Amino acid sequence: MPIPDHEQLLNDHQPASISARLATPPKASTLPDAVLGGIDGCVTTFAVVSGAFGAGFSPQVALVLGFANLLADGFSMAVSNYEAGCAKLAQAASAERTERQHIALIPEGEREEIRQLFRAKGFEGQLLEEAVDVICRDPEVWVATMIREEHQLNVEGISPLRSALVTFVAFLIVGAIPLLPYLLTDLSTSTQFLSSLGLAGGIFLAIGMLKSAVYQQPIWRSGIRTLVMGIAAAGLAFGAGYFAQGLISG
Repeated sequence: MPIPDHEQLLNDHQPASISARLATPPKASTLPDAVLGGIDGCVTTFAVVSGAFGAGFSPQVALVLGFANLLADGFSMAVSNYEAGCAKLAQAASAERTERQHIALIPEGEREEIRQLFRAKGFEGQLLEEAVDVICRDPEVWVATMIREEHQLNVEGISPLRSALVTFVAFLIVGAIPLLPYLLTDLSTSTQFLSSLGLAGGIFLAIGMLKSAVYQQPIWRSGIRTLVMGIAAAGLAFGAGYFAQGLISG
């Protein structure tokens, strides 16, 4: 991890800089959705290719199955990501309704919850009571604090539609790459498979390294870990296709 510039850190932590930064709404990162879609897309199509090769199917069959799975699984993953985002928003909305109802019906009980939450953070005595009074003075702050502290929910920046679209696009683009050698009909079946293997391996390694670079983590370790997991998935598919074909033929 690079050492941050001390002078720049000081400038970023001046009162005016902090105020401006905190006043800016947080931007949700689309990288996790892109990484998820990209890795799963590559695993899905290369697993189909590996299974088809292990079973001795023709390149045309591998190509058709690969593209069919690419579209179907990509759409399925996008829908799942969308539903997961909607579920988080619905959970937060339900918690907000509950807290507003409780504050209206039993305000002293809700004040006690705030008191205990902040006592657990180290507030005591008069300072604790002042903090409780300030938070409970504004119903919006009160509800937001309960949602964040009691329910451990944070939905800032969540966009189910954006997550679904990013996942779907990454799934299609990255997942199509291992299928490209099968469009070159002049190549032998073994060459097509080995070329697809090389492309898939490069994708797994690159995605792992990109993810680590963004989050300032050891690049090669993450890249190799992602590569190993991707190749392991493809190996399982190859073995399943090989043994299934053996059982059917036998």
